[in-house]
Amino acid sequence: MEYTQTEILQTLRMTEMEHLDIRTVTLGLSLRDCATASLEETAERARAKIERVASRLVQTVDEIGDEVGISIANKRISITPVSMIVEGARGGDLTVVARAIDAAAQTVGVDFIGGYSALVHKGFTNAESEFLDSIPAALAGTSRLCSSVNVATTRAGINMDAVRRVGLLLKDAAERTRERGGLACAKFVCFANAVEDNPFMAGAFHGVGEPEAVINVGVSGPGVVNHAVQHAPKDAPLHELAELIKKLSFKLSRAGELVGREAARRLNLPFGIIDLSLAPTPVIGDSVADIIEAMGFERAGAHGTTAALALLTDAVKKGGAMASTSVGGMSGAFIPVSEDASMIEAARVGALTLEKLEAWTSVCSVGIDMVAVPGSTSAETLSAIIADEMAIGVMNNKTTAVRIIPVPGKEVGEMVEYGGLLGSAPIMPVNSFGCADFIRRGGRIPAPIHSLRN
Repeated sequence: MEYTQTEILQTLRMTEMEHLDIRTVTLGLSLRDCATASLEETAERARAKIERVASRLVQTVDEIGDEVGISIANKRISITPVSMIVEGARGGDLTVVARAIDAAAQTVGVDFIGGYSALVHKGFTNAESEFLDSIPAALAGTSRLCSSVNVATTRAGINMDAVRRVGLLLKDAAERTRERGGLACAKFVCFANAVEDNPFMAGAFHGVGEPEAVINVGVSGPGVVNHAVQHAPKDAPLHELAELIKKLSFKLSRAGELVGREAARRLNLPFGIIDLSLAPTPVIGDSVADIIEAMGFERAGAHGTTAALALLTDAVKKGGAMASTSVGGMSGAFIPVSEDASMIEAARVGALTLEKLEAWTSVCSVGIDMVAVPGSTSAETLSAIIADEMAIGVMNNKTTAVRIIPVPGKEVGEMVEYGGLLGSAPIMPVNSFGCADFIRRGGRIPAPIHSLRN
């Protein structure tokens, strides 16, 4: 792939003025060969392999960033779902493995490591059931470890027993980190149709169809797109805005692929995918909500913003697909409330609600993301919010996700501060009418008829 001087100069301008960054270079790593009959031995083998393979990751990525002049915000690792590597070693304390993986992440200097995960969309093994019970303690007792559970797919339907369990574990995880605003829940994602090559946290894991080790890249450029839309003619028709965003997406993808392929070459690993997902930060201007508002809305969340987000997501995907044959992950637009300054404000003034976020989910990359709700919210209500999101994913054959935080001791209108990329969040109201009897039914919501494609 050749890069012209014009492209390079445009990329440098976007870096210096418009908040362009490579959000993450993520090393995907298989730990299947670390499984033993002993949790302690499995933990030690996992720690040693992570430290060996990732020893040069951070240094290499930092060197590339300095050389090409592009900020690379995070260096991360995704690993084989841990539930798979501990399957044959039941009966001990699973957090031994969690702590060993977290320690390895700290040693090699990455920001996060994802994959304390389980895939239970059609049911649990006995080992997976025990594994789910360990998630709250694992997240509360570590600093860089992230966790996810896939509870639904279009082909399998929705495992409502798993959905019910997730509501309970969220309450447990929040309480274990009460003094930190329920921070453990910010490191946990519940998925429908989870993808195997996602480089973004907290939902990343290294899928069983992936190679031994691989470099994946997540590019983020909401500031670049926002700058362009803000400076477009105010009466420009929407198809012209879509074309503008598509062209910017092409340039963002090219920059990300340059970094990813160079990192893979220097680390002697295969290059996997580039995930072009507009991922906001709390920095003013680096906001997906700002892009939406620049299209002609007073606040993100107003009527019509679902259509605007659909335009944005589609244009981003089309531009990325033109720029690279390796587009993967989720690629689109993320809507994490606490990580987007304008979404925070929209939620604070009541323009952006849980119901509108749910509607946005039908057209964006993920779903209810980094949303804080009252600590008094019941486990059943949390499960019901998750079930709605899973249904959108299953029926529309797309990835959806929930990262929701029942903040202990906080009520609607208060704020919770997490700092860094996690930002801050207003406590948002939830529907006060009951859903417990529905959640307690359990069982499985069958796969939709359009899943029968063979």
